[in-house]
Amino acid sequence: MISALNQLVDFIDGHLTEEIDIDDLVVSLGTTEYHLRRMFSSLAGMPLSEYVRRRRMTVAATDILEKGELLAIAVRYGYGSTEAFSRAFRSVHGVGPGDVRRDGGPLRTQPQLRFRLTVEGNTTMDTRIADRPAFRLIGHSARVPLIHHGPNPHIHAHIASLPAAEHSRLKELNNTDPAGLLQVSADVDPDYTEGSELTYLHGVAVTETTTVPEELDAIEVPAGIWAVFHAEGAYPGVLQSVWASTATDWFPSNPWRLRPGPSIVAVLDRAADFSTASCELWLPIERA
Repeated sequence: MISALNQLVDFIDGHLTEEIDIDDLVVSLGTTEYHLRRMFSSLAGMPLSEYVRRRRMTVAATDILEKGELLAIAVRYGYGSTEAFSRAFRSVHGVGPGDVRRDGGPLRTQPQLRFRLTVEGNTTMDTRIADRPAFRLIGHSARVPLIHHGPNPHIHAHIASLPAAEHSRLKELNNTDPAGLLQVSADVDPDYTEGSELTYLHGVAVTETTTVPEELDAIEVPAGIWAVFHAEGAYPGVLQSVWASTATDWFPSNPWRLRPGPSIVAVLDRAADFSTASCELWLPIERA
């Protein structure tokens, strides 16, 4: 995976003035675009699309300083108008192209990324592999923004809007693993962009043949393999830490990759105020 990410970075730098299509690259690397994008965003701390934009604007700054015609520069880097190009340029450098031509800066350079494997292995991840038949996730869903760190107030508001008795009713409907009340994230942006919308479902897992009450939302989950990571400690920090470690430690060390599908958090036990919890993170995977 480290080698694949570095080849992706080299590919991007060789095609900054072209439309970047990584379909052929991921095939040659023996991986998938979905997995590559998720690993890139997790390790680089930014979506792949954001990195491409920053690299383009870094290189475009030289063209601006050389007094090239602004529309030609915009088109060269994939923008249909000088206005769209100027917005992208300002979002990276903090100033417009005209300011840079007049003052020579300031310029904020995005260096070419280089991924390296640091061998530590001082933290053992409590993981098991589960081969599951098709099942359903049922409950109450809402569209919410993705937040990487700290509590998500939109999710809290969604859960708080449900009557207390509804949690008990959902638990009674649960008849297959993952067990208990679940926090489900589906339709997530492959780049894992903070602020992008996802479908959050508060519910339970049921067998494929279970009849779903009409008032509940349902997500059909096909048969497949799951990596199940145990997390225990201050919540939600410990869960977010385990999530990050899947990209930095677990996937580079194991012959698996992410496949499209929902991610699931099963809360096994928790403090009354939810300050601490014991939970499981379920991620859909396939052989790399």
